[in-house]
Amino acid sequence: MDKDINLAENSPLVRGIKKAYQAGQEDEALDPMVMVDPSGRPLGRLGKGDYVIFYDIRGEREVELTECLINRDFTHFPVKKDLHLNFVTMIEYSSSLNVRVAFPSEGKIKNTFAEVLSEAGISLLKISESEKEMHVGFFMNGKSDEIFPGEERIVVPSPEAVSSYALKPEMSASQVTGEISSKLNDPSYRAIVANLANVDVLGHIEDKAAALKAVEEVDRQLGRIIEDCRTQGITLVVTSDHGTVEEWLYSDGTVNTGHTKNPVPFVLADFSAEARESWNLKQEGELADVAPTLLVLLGLAKPVEMSSESLILHSPKEENEERRVLLLILDGWGMREEKKGNLITEAETPNFDGLWAHFPRALLKASGEAVGMPSNTVGNSEAGHLHLGAGRRILLDRVRIDRAIEEGSFFRNDAFLWAMQGAKKDHKSLHLLGIVSKYSSHGTIKHLFPLLRLAKQLDVKPVFVHSLIGRRGEKPESGAAYVTKVEEMCQSLAVGQVVTAMGRFWALDREENWNRVEKAYRALVYGEGIRV
Repeated sequence: MDKDINLAENSPLVRGIKKAYQAGQEDEALDPMVMVDPSGRPLGRLGKGDYVIFYDIRGEREVELTECLINRDFTHFPVKKDLHLNFVTMIEYSSSLNVRVAFPSEGKIKNTFAEVLSEAGISLLKISESEKEMHVGFFMNGKSDEIFPGEERIVVPSPEAVSSYALKPEMSASQVTGEISSKLNDPSYRAIVANLANVDVLGHIEDKAAALKAVEEVDRQLGRIIEDCRTQGITLVVTSDHGTVEEWLYSDGTVNTGHTKNPVPFVLADFSAEARESWNLKQEGELADVAPTLLVLLGLAKPVEMSSESLILHSPKEENEERRVLLLILDGWGMREEKKGNLITEAETPNFDGLWAHFPRALLKASGEAVGMPSNTVGNSEAGHLHLGAGRRILLDRVRIDRAIEEGSFFRNDAFLWAMQGAKKDHKSLHLLGIVSKYSSHGTIKHLFPLLRLAKQLDVKPVFVHSLIGRRGEKPESGAAYVTKVEEMCQSLAVGQVVTAMGRFWALDREENWNRVEKAYRALVYGEGIRV
């Protein structure tokens, strides 16, 4: 085995990735690398009638790449019209995609916060930057594209004319606050949900100065929003979906650009009440408790589907039946007592500090089992917003798939068997496409490896692996390490070959940056990229 590991660590592809690091590239935006034969012909490209399993699990960032690979009427850039790929996705990325789904949805998540308000005839407005549009929309509505009657959305474009948000850490927060301020003046909106994206987005970039500016920008906008709520008599609820920059460093001192396991804040600043002390909250809870709490504030009954409980222990004697509520999500704002490597405490945050000191507050679990994920795992924006809106714990797809692997049903999955047996019968290639990471919100090599084992069991040949890499929550230059692990597994099973590696920046877009997606497409189909 030592010999095999040595071979993998010194493979041409891994050496190519390490050479790119030396030239200043990093995992997230690594230019596509393509394996070629001695004559220079690209190996393992997606060809006519081939079978593809896209094993990513999140979905919203996988739609665009899937569309260009399977839709004959795709028009955003030139594609092969006769590719006719036989396509499987791990979960349903979108109901509009004509693919087989290995783990389809287990059914609609009924009576989310938005749906309850709609049934009660209460208007709901959602405001966010485009970077977080999917989270306050699709995920907060129970992973549904449905916009309920009475629900409106304002999406402020995130900055487009910058190569990195590190150059503009304030992003579009001021414009988001402007929209909030405007709508707080309109009494027809009894419930508003808004998201300030900066801390999460900048927390994924290894730039401490920019991350600190992001925290301080969010606090600055929070100050404006507090004053507007005080003036208008609005009940302000401040929380987050997960942590990031409050744990900026790993134990070895390297930068952590991922999410964390830490709790997030919950503050109830009721500017509609004469005595803010009249509210009494539980000291601890979890994200799923937020929706039931908001329903109490709005005077609405909790539906039976919402199994979580309100954080409110005691309400004012005189309830305000027409209370107006703003839920403000400080995306990525976690709470951690230790100050070392804590950019939340290092930054100047007088407005948040004032809220936390003077209003009823709680700490909410935002990771692991509390958000439907495996125990002791970090939170993420998708699970966070899903639970904020659902008011109950939702078992995430990752857990379902992990359990299927453990119990063996994964290896009897109809979609996987269709793809692998079809490739074998039709004498076509099988392609395994997806993120290579120990634990990304998009997927894991722990799902890729069972697919390789199933291909071995069914004697499927050839099998090609197309690896997407990206450092979010990973240590520097981890892409090469994960590609090495995949190559080791292929060697040990004597099945499969890694033929593509590229940064997730190109393949996993969600804002119609078609020039990025085209670069990924042309690497996968035509073999364009750095040839190895």
